[in-house]
Amino acid sequence: MSIEPPKSKRKIRKEKYVAKLNEYLVEYKNIIIVQVDNVGSNQMQKVRLALRGKAVVLMGKNTIIRKIVREHIVKNPQLENLLPYVFGNMGFVFTNGNLNEIRKTIVDNKVPAAAKSGSLAQNSVVIPPGSTGLDPGQTAFFQALNIPTKIVKGAIEIVSEVILIKTGDKVTASHVALLDKLNIRPFSYGFQVTDVYEDGVVYAASILDMTDADLLAKFFNGVSKLAAVSVAIGYPTLASLPYLLGSAFRKLVAVSLATEYTFKEAQKFKDYLANPSAFASAAPAAAAPAAGAAKAAEKPKEVEKEESEEDFGGGFSMFD
Repeated sequence: MSIEPPKSKRKIRKEKYVAKLNEYLVEYKNIIIVQVDNVGSNQMQKVRLALRGKAVVLMGKNTIIRKIVREHIVKNPQLENLLPYVFGNMGFVFTNGNLNEIRKTIVDNKVPAAAKSGSLAQNSVVIPPGSTGLDPGQTAFFQALNIPTKIVKGAIEIVSEVILIKTGDKVTASHVALLDKLNIRPFSYGFQVTDVYEDGVVYAASILDMTDADLLAKFFNGVSKLAAVSVAIGYPTLASLPYLLGSAFRKLVAVSLATEYTFKEAQKFKDYLANPSAFASAAPAAAAPAAGAAKAAEKPKEVEKEESEEDFGGGFSMFD
């Protein structure tokens, strides 16, 4: 009878990880995809504690993640949408809770960090004016970076605010040395939320920032474009129906005014053209109270302009 050799710690950890990933893919319907570059173990633990009871964080090797996800595609084909996002130093945050709240908790957990040579600046780095506390012997160092300085009370003082690094610029060794001397830690590192998997659909995490008003604005913008296309090509749709009805009504009124034919809606236009003064006498300006008349006397030019507009039907544009 052969005896199986004991499993190595590495194999045991791998089996536990596979079992955990299998469980999470079935239990949770939403996944937040994160990048964890420059994130230390201590910060990772803080994020896990902050999400306890709301979500679980799972990191791992991309090859294993792809293998397990492919196995689950048989039962849940929508999981295939995750595969293109499994690359680099990434991880999953599984949750069934509110995605906005979970994302905020993740993003808020950041720690200040010093600049690293060769990395890209996350944000602009500004050196404020004032004393640096450095001795005059280091003036040449500031001159090499084109930073204006002067000597005040035996210390180097920066004359004016200086933008040392712009967002996206590459951090050099000189930048790192200067920031270290000034004890400035300009960047912060944490989980970078890149994408979200929700009910089988993957979209950019920035979409979570959109409000209901933003969504409505985009929807109505799409409806207006659809209506414009429908009118242009002469293909009626529900979106273009109000415009088509309005256009048809204007044409009917135009025909009525040009002929003896009339109908109820067109009759008021005919009456107006026949006797414009009757409509002008009924204008609101003619029935203004005494207080309004006194106010009008103070600003005769504005009232004159308003009355002239009303005399011509208040900007009537039926035939534009």
